[in-house]
Amino acid sequence: PSNCYVLSFIMPDRDLRAGAVVSEAVSPARDGRVRSGSRVMACLAITAAWMAATPAPADDVTTLVTTVCNACHMPDGNSVVPMFPKLAGQHAEYLEKQLADYVAGKRANDAMGPVIPQIKAADIKGIAAFYAGQKPAPGTVNDAALAEAGRKLYEDGNEESGVPACVGCHQPAGEGNPRFPRLAGQHQAYTSLEMQDFKTGLRANDKGKVMRAVADRLTETEIYAVAEYLAGL
Repeated sequence: PSNCYVLSFIMPDRDLRAGAVVSEAVSPARDGRVRSGSRVMACLAITAAWMAATPAPADDVTTLVTTVCNACHMPDGNSVVPMFPKLAGQHAEYLEKQLADYVAGKRANDAMGPVIPQIKAADIKGIAAFYAGQKPAPGTVNDAALAEAGRKLYEDGNEESGVPACVGCHQPAGEGNPRFPRLAGQHQAYTSLEMQDFKTGLRANDKGKVMRAVADRLTETEIYAVAEYLAGL
């Protein structure tokens, strides 16, 4: 159909392609906003593809990354699906914490649900190091005016509503640090969803409730603006 697209996932060393046709509802709108129900649709699609194509439990990190993680995050960690984050170039320490939180049940995600049982505590450092060592691909700005509004908020915050400047934690070029993630070039859809989840409390694994406190003061428009700006860094 004209308003659908296909997500295809190729599993290395296997002559198998799992394809899932997903409604256009999964893709973000041209202004970077994510339509209602998109997360569920994307998770159903990727889970179906993963279950159909994943081999037996991985015995080492390399196999795990190239057969399990590859389905969503691609071989080099640069996801091409806006709902799934780019992991290439992310700080290893940050990735270690997120994976540990998933394993411990402190962070939940429908798409990650069937993957977590494949990950052992001993695998976490290796997976994090692999993605941290990959070269991040640049993102694309779709709305220059929205990105400019996001730049102002990112650099200066919003004094009236008490939103601090994002640059204080995530650094001038969005490169982040071991505690606060690299956001430069990240997909608008993913960044928006995570900020919305912090705002609603659906995601609550931030240290000291820092992101929940910030996101709670952000308007929906501000969330989209910041996400648009970050995509272009």
